[in-house]
Amino acid sequence: MLKVENLGVRYGAVAAVRDLSLSVGQGELVALLGPNGAGKSSTINALTGLVAPSAGRIVLDGQDISRVRTEDRIRAGLTSTPEGRRIFANLTVGENLRLGAATRRDPKGVRQDMERFLALFPVLSERYAQAAGTLSGGEQQMLAIARSLMSRPKLLLLDEPSLGLAPKIVVRIFDFIGQLKAEGLTLLVVEQNARQALRFADRVYVMSSGVLRFDGPPSGLADEHGLLNLYIGG
Repeated sequence: MLKVENLGVRYGAVAAVRDLSLSVGQGELVALLGPNGAGKSSTINALTGLVAPSAGRIVLDGQDISRVRTEDRIRAGLTSTPEGRRIFANLTVGENLRLGAATRRDPKGVRQDMERFLALFPVLSERYAQAAGTLSGGEQQMLAIARSLMSRPKLLLLDEPSLGLAPKIVVRIFDFIGQLKAEGLTLLVVEQNARQALRFADRVYVMSSGVLRFDGPPSGLADEHGLLNLYIGG
């Protein structure tokens, strides 16, 4: 589904990502882990087209999208739920969801998907006409994910879905992510909360200082000391 080959991301003289290669297969949930400053969000920004890679290729379903505009990547099936949720606080829940389907031209399908996601997240149905900025952090994260799903992605990128949420809410969010995987959606999940991400991951990548440190099954990160060593490059 997704193949990243020797990706580089630079901000002036600073190399945020260096020679990164990874892949996500159809139906997989792949976790990209690492501490703050590891280069995870820069990787996501390159995948979504928010920053231009300084090197390498990004291939989606056999098509090189390295220089394709963000909106055309969405049309091709790649959608991201960004770090910090970035909902439109002054718009209603319903308006946020409809914006997620802005690239679609099938009104009937959009209505069906709206009904489906409101059923999956009953709290969003209850607050459908409410300003999104009045929702709790967990409810906003549910809205952000549902909004991304409204584009009917082939591949969903989730950037730090647990950020700023209470532990019980984090578990609920990841339970839902596991449900999306069970339904066949392909996911790349960028996280600092390794314990939650590893609950459903088929494969794991670990980054530190812009460099890939580990590529393998979750069992390879079985103990926390080993994971910590990988984070710091040990």
